[in-house]
Amino acid sequence: MTKRRSLSLTEVVSIGIGGMIGGGIFAVLGLSIQLAKGGAPIAFLLAGLASLLTGYSYAKLSRRFPSYGGTIEYIVKGFGTGIFSGSLNILLLFSYIVMISLYAYAFGSYGAAVLGGDVIAKHVLISIAIIIFTVLNAFGAKISGLAEEMLVGLKLAILCAIGIVGLVLVNWVRLSPQSWADPISLVAGGMIIFLAYEGFELIANAGGDIEDPKKLPKAFYISIIAVIAVYVLISIITIGNLNFSDIIKYRDYALAMVAKPIFGNAGFVLVVLAALASTSSAINATLYGTARASYMIAKLGEIPKSAERKIWKESYEGLFIISGASLVIANFVNLESISTAGSGGFLLVFTMVNLVALRIYKEINANPIIPGISAIATSAAFSILVYRMISMEPFQVLLLFSLIAGSFIVEIAYRTYTSRTLKRTLDKNLMEKEKNVVNWRKWIPGVVSEIQKLFVDADVYLVGNPAKGTPGGSADLVVFTDKAPSWEDEGKVYS
Repeated sequence: MTKRRSLSLTEVVSIGIGGMIGGGIFAVLGLSIQLAKGGAPIAFLLAGLASLLTGYSYAKLSRRFPSYGGTIEYIVKGFGTGIFSGSLNILLLFSYIVMISLYAYAFGSYGAAVLGGDVIAKHVLISIAIIIFTVLNAFGAKISGLAEEMLVGLKLAILCAIGIVGLVLVNWVRLSPQSWADPISLVAGGMIIFLAYEGFELIANAGGDIEDPKKLPKAFYISIIAVIAVYVLISIITIGNLNFSDIIKYRDYALAMVAKPIFGNAGFVLVVLAALASTSSAINATLYGTARASYMIAKLGEIPKSAERKIWKESYEGLFIISGASLVIANFVNLESISTAGSGGFLLVFTMVNLVALRIYKEINANPIIPGISAIATSAAFSILVYRMISMEPFQVLLLFSLIAGSFIVEIAYRTYTSRTLKRTLDKNLMEKEKNVVNWRKWIPGVVSEIQKLFVDADVYLVGNPAKGTPGGSADLVVFTDKAPSWEDEGKVYS
């Protein structure tokens, strides 16, 4: 069996940035500005800070539990295998469906903009995007790590170029506090765009593949901070270069309209191409990876040991169910409802992840203050989002809470019908690692004995969390000897 190549820090950062700048910024930029008005950069910053705080919880949890199960693995570790955890997995799966719908909607909106904004063309393109990537996934098509890095680089280059040049032409009066929305709308605008930050969660699913788990926190922080900077920059140049009436009019493809006065028609087309590439990769990645991981957990209660992270042949039915639901939502539910329901679902799930990090902070070696603040921030953001929906769009509240209630109903019904329960460790590959964590006292003496056979004068020290009496985490054996192998001996296998 060929060993899977480990991911570098750059590749994992690319996964995070690619997941965040994957479609949300193109889809809901105009909508967020419509809500927050001239204060949109502040709204983007608030949403980014909430993501950064939650990123700390994810960084600690993913380092302790590097699992392809990601978010749900952590929730099971904190809340057990009962209906609550299972329902959150269903909610996460539903939220992924909302994400795919949102990305497809953005694909259709930007594609139709080139064709003159025809409504029928938009819905045709929405449907084509989902169908094409469903077919590709069914045949097992995949995007290589190198292609993903190049795509992320292309997206960042286009967005930064537009942002930097656009700063010269910004009308700063439009960004003055007098033009800001009220505080509730300001935060609501940020929480709508929170969905555009959600992609950092994909880093957690790569935790089992990174070459050095100690670099996971860096991957979370670098990717989130980089995206905050890009989003704030883009919101500034959008407000500074377009009238609010134009932003509302063209809200489905506002970023392309920003590029038009800066770079002409070529700029408009360039942004449209970047949006199509971004939303395409986002649809494909979500269908390919995390959505089906949640489906496998929902169906079997675990992720099979033989399953690769990218695709499971056993879950083709899940692929078609997810795609079919996305097709309906993207075509028949309005954009704001899609965005709000998705953001609400992820905010609720992220609140639970922060509570897990707070609950087992000793085991993951975390500072309890940070996940505590994170839980307060995400729950407050969820409450503000709901308050805004109640006062402005009651139907959106109904949609969001139907999503939550439906998650519990589906989980309860499925458990009753199949007697399926969640496993304590969802990822069987993680289960093997956990055995080593639990049983290290049994095998360490044997390792030390073998080292001392090779180097009679060796002093062997255990360092890391086990040496401190802290459960989990990494551990290393440090060997001091006067007879260390020479550089010529590097790579030899001693037995």
